[in-house]
Amino acid sequence: MDAWKYILVYYISISIPSVIITVYDKIAAIKKAVRIPEKTLMAFASLGGAAAMYVTMKAIRHKTLHKKFMIGLPIIIIVHTLIIGLSYCFLTTK
Repeated sequence: MDAWKYILVYYISISIPSVIITVYDKIAAIKKAVRIPEKTLMAFASLGGAAAMYVTMKAIRHKTLHKKFMIGLPIIIIVHTLIIGLSYCFLTTK
């Protein structure tokens, strides 16, 4: 069961920078400054920050008109949930 603690710590660790870069990109968009590339945002989402990014984007109204994010992030969240669920089933089966 200790593995689940590491998984939780990992998701928190990737979620924090995911939120930070999402908020930074929103601020940069407003100020017309250097933006975070969409590839980078999606990479962070794919690494585990999708849920945090999705909630953040909805809260700050950033990229909510971009299908890539409003459809892509929920799909990534579902995939991550399935992977974690299946891992739980296989790791806890004796």
